[in-house]
Amino acid sequence: MSTFEVPPERLGAWLARWAQEHDAIRTETRPGRVTFTGADGATVIAEPPFPPLASHPPIERFAPEPLLEHARRDRIVGVLLVRLGGYAAGVFNGRRLVDSKVGTRNVHGRSAAGGQSQKRYERRRDGQSRQAHDAAAEAGAGVLLNHFEDLEAVVLGGDKFALAAVLEDPRLRKLSRLTTERVLDVPDPRLAVLRSTPDQFRSTILQTLDPRSAP
Repeated sequence: MSTFEVPPERLGAWLARWAQEHDAIRTETRPGRVTFTGADGATVIAEPPFPPLASHPPIERFAPEPLLEHARRDRIVGVLLVRLGGYAAGVFNGRRLVDSKVGTRNVHGRSAAGGQSQKRYERRRDGQSRQAHDAAAEAGAGVLLNHFEDLEAVVLGGDKFALAAVLEDPRLRKLSRLTTERVLDVPDPRLAVLRSTPDQFRSTILQTLDPRSAP
């Protein structure tokens, strides 16, 4: 099985090529995925961004239109990226970044020292981590909650442990019902990294299985 992340701008052409190559004859739509089946037994499972889709009985033809319409729709999306010492919060309308805050905090790495020096170092490091998490939570609250009534989804990215610590902040709890399951894999949050996130969160994940290539 092969996996691809395809942005909405290329999704229609990608699926059309696959359908032509495998003579697609069946489409099955469920809330979290669409499965296309070829006459040769090949399948492609499409997991679109921001589910659910409306479920439909299986259609005995290639019918990508509901998936394409869903994937191409512009949405107002909040993004919160967190890594140790860095954070970025933003709100997008489609691909356009309409509000953002990005920052860094100094957090030292682990020390190889021992004894009392090690304990003092760890206390200082823990304090720096708390300050970094507080700063990220403040940015998330300031940007995302300012647009909360308009948000259709919230996308997270970065380090899962740092994100979990930041999301414990009471101010951010109301975001939980909008948070998507997909967590973006991103480098240290910077403005350029934040601006690039629509390439990931707007993409459809495609998993292909071709029985002709099976061992």
